[in-house]
Amino acid sequence: MKAIYERELDSQFNGLTGYLYGALMLLATGFLAMIINLSSGKTQFEYVLYYVSIAYLLTIPILTMRSIAEERRQKTDQLLYSLPMSMTKVVMGKYLALLTVMAVPVLVMCLYPLVLTSLATSGTIAYKSAYSAIVGLFFFGAALVSIGLFISSVTENVGVSVGLSVAVLALLYFMGDLANNISSDDGASLAAFAIVALLIGLVVWLMTKNITFAGILTAVLEIALVVCYILWKDSFSGLFAKVIEQLALLNRYQNFTNGIFDITSIVYYVSITGVFLFLTVQAMEKRRWS
Repeated sequence: MKAIYERELDSQFNGLTGYLYGALMLLATGFLAMIINLSSGKTQFEYVLYYVSIAYLLTIPILTMRSIAEERRQKTDQLLYSLPMSMTKVVMGKYLALLTVMAVPVLVMCLYPLVLTSLATSGTIAYKSAYSAIVGLFFFGAALVSIGLFISSVTENVGVSVGLSVAVLALLYFMGDLANNISSDDGASLAAFAIVALLIGLVVWLMTKNITFAGILTAVLEIALVVCYILWKDSFSGLFAKVIEQLALLNRYQNFTNGIFDITSIVYYVSITGVFLFLTVQAMEKRRWS
């Protein structure tokens, strides 16, 4: 795993990807700190980090786009499959390397509250809230990197990987706003869950390339959904909107930017990371044996 980690880290910094990612994140942080903290006189650095977290929408796909998709395109992934180690170690090596690159600008951000305190003409930075938001930003980014890595594992084209990553992350980012516009009608919730079941079937098909298995799984989910609707129809009223609101990644991060060190949100981000790393391993295993 160490060899995979070093190889991936080397590829990030031998090209422009690692430097471009770090430069964009720090540039966004510096610019927003100048506008929000220095120009306006506000001392809440956590507000800066809230807007910086939105920059992940573009920077994380840049970071993860080549990790596996480029290997598949160049057929160098065959070397990974021939290594005397499990796909779990291969995926973890790649993920930890990406996590290292992602963490570098976050560590540099730890200096910003100190610098802003020395430059501010009035007031002081609330260090507890600022560093709480930085910790939250790291775990938030860790979850997004795992999602980007998974998307890279199911595509062979870097451009497609970037496009899908941006689209998926945008959906996950703004699920909270989407929830506010969803009808609370029980039929609307049923239809929405039915679409989700279809999307799950699509993901399974992309991972396994087995349309029969994906079709059976989708049918089982749809039937189970209809049965639940018949038995507990009243419970479906507004249910989808509530679920979406709880799953929204950006909503979870808002707790940190509001000065709350939310352990449950950290557990949520770690869980998301674990799920998508597992899916990445399964996608790699499937390709290995096919």
